[in-house]
Amino acid sequence: MEATEPKFHPKFRLFLILTIGLLVLDQVVKIASRNAVGGVEGKSISSLWTGVFELKLVYNEGIAFGMFQGAGVVLTPIAIIITGLAAWMSYKNRNEPKVVHITMALLASGAIGNLYDRLFHGKVTDMFWIRLIDFPVFNIADVCITAAGTLMVLGALSEMFTKKPAEEPALEAEADMKADSGAEAP
Repeated sequence: MEATEPKFHPKFRLFLILTIGLLVLDQVVKIASRNAVGGVEGKSISSLWTGVFELKLVYNEGIAFGMFQGAGVVLTPIAIIITGLAAWMSYKNRNEPKVVHITMALLASGAIGNLYDRLFHGKVTDMFWIRLIDFPVFNIADVCITAAGTLMVLGALSEMFTKKPAEEPALEAEADMKADSGAEAP
């Protein structure tokens, strides 16, 4: 009997589990935040660390951290494309390290979380406020998108500054010379 390859490789399953888990967490926190203050925008939910970090209900019609207010219509197709590309990248690249699949899950869950709000509430629910520096109010989906972006930049920088072993070009040159002479490469 021949072993069949599973439909979803383990790293893609990781992507799916993380994406769904983070999306559920994002939506549960948003629902709880809206319910805690009866949906009243600007109302403080809780002061976790007085003067430093608070939960405050804010509605956002822009993108992460309140940027580009009113751009929600443009963001819908972008969020769909980003989610599709993230899923495709995870599905097709089974040999990539787990961090790639985790990054794609963060990106997809953040995009879907805020897209869901835009489609079903007309705006995104934000609640985390770093009052100490008056940072824009944000949500779990924003954190996921920011973490994914950070991991992508770190991955790109790592690739730029990681040198290939010096032996690799020498082995390739040796293989090319043997191929030209008709001998087998090692």
